[in-house]
Amino acid sequence: MRSTIALSALVLSGAIVAGCGLSEPTSPTVLSRSTFAVAAADEATDADEARFNLEVKLTGEGFGTVKFRQRKDEPFRVDLDTKLKQLAPNTAYRLQRAVDTVIGGECTSSAWLTLGKGSVEQSITTDDRGSGEEQLFRVLTAAAGSTFDIHFRVVEQATGRVVLTSDCYTFFVRG
Repeated sequence: MRSTIALSALVLSGAIVAGCGLSEPTSPTVLSRSTFAVAAADEATDADEARFNLEVKLTGEGFGTVKFRQRKDEPFRVDLDTKLKQLAPNTAYRLQRAVDTVIGGECTSSAWLTLGKGSVEQSITTDDRGSGEEQLFRVLTAAAGSTFDIHFRVVEQATGRVVLTSDCYTFFVRG
């Protein structure tokens, strides 16, 4: 609602400024309700998609990202496009996650699960510059419409040492 009002104010102020120009007068532009409805629907779609997709930032000894994408056509599959930078060269790492079903924006769970290709764990090996990437995915077992807090970490495969961590994110299972 607030963004629809802001959009209306922006369009109205643009129309007023355009009407005060020095050029010859033109006929006024009439905005229909459907213009605002389309803008509101686009905004709602973006907001809804943000609930189902996360941009996870990993920080620590280097940095990384996880693009956490829930498919519309396969709502229980989550793609995890993982990129790591500035870590030890030619080293294998594992991406792990832990979830809390008590939503509060504080991830306290330490029940870490190593991620991979479905239920098969997959390492991410860095190149000679300390960069690595892997297309991982997970099939969710949570019920459609459920919500949980989730956080991630990257561990060195050989030692189990944590090298990167993320903040806590709230995730909604598409349903």
